[in-house]
Amino acid sequence: MNKKKIITLVSSTLFLFGGYGAITNPSLSQNVIAKVKTIIKYDHSAEKKTKQIAQENKQTEKKIVSLDKKIAKLRKELKKYTGKHNIESVSAAKLASLNYSGKNIITVNNNDPSFSKSDLSTNRGAWQEYGNLDGLNRVTAANALLIQSLMPSARREPLHVDPTGWHNKRVAGGWLYNRCHLIGYQLTGQNNNIKNLMTGTRQLNDPDMLRYEDQVADYVKESRSNYVRYRVTPVFRGNELLARGVEMEGQSVNSNAVHFNIYIFNVQDGVTLNYANGTSRVG
Repeated sequence: MNKKKIITLVSSTLFLFGGYGAITNPSLSQNVIAKVKTIIKYDHSAEKKTKQIAQENKQTEKKIVSLDKKIAKLRKELKKYTGKHNIESVSAAKLASLNYSGKNIITVNNNDPSFSKSDLSTNRGAWQEYGNLDGLNRVTAANALLIQSLMPSARREPLHVDPTGWHNKRVAGGWLYNRCHLIGYQLTGQNNNIKNLMTGTRQLNDPDMLRYEDQVADYVKESRSNYVRYRVTPVFRGNELLARGVEMEGQSVNSNAVHFNIYIFNVQDGVTLNYANGTSRVG
């Protein structure tokens, strides 16, 4: 507190206790001094608290700005990658009938995930559910409400499950197929879960699916309270054993930091796939 403020406080206090003449009364004088000290101590404490709150607000604002920049960067990178690959939005019901025409990624339902209000509820905390295999042993939809606590901490074991359509071979650049997790390993730690694995091309798995998985993972890692409702649905045509593609839906709870509904074709450049059984030929 500066000198001017102290003088003002002393003058005001003396006046309240009988004017400047009251200072000649030792008892009253001590009382006045005690009151002044109390006022000064209280004012200093309040001033210190105000500065502390202001500093905390600045730190919070910096974190928000940093988070906004990170999200904007991710969206820019995703848009840059998918921009030339996207075509007009389609309904989920039409996905199985679509044929690949050189565009890897399609926006579904105007990019809006089809989660209901109850789907986004966090009342029971984080969870993950994997649909049963169908009559042809094909994988079905995987659902989860993701949070940081679901992420794996143990060392990852090698994959050994062979999903339907698994006829792998080497092509230009490496192996044709990957054992693709519907819900990525980095999000839940599910590895050799036959209900979470499908035969997917290297191109489908990485970079296409991985870009969206990373977007979700980055958001979840930012805070222990960041939830993302997530669903990945393999799309088969008729009785084919190799999926034509996957629909991926993601929605962050109480924000739009994560918000997408897209379909990715299960294709590999330079290779013709036989979706009936998963065999293939180069060219």
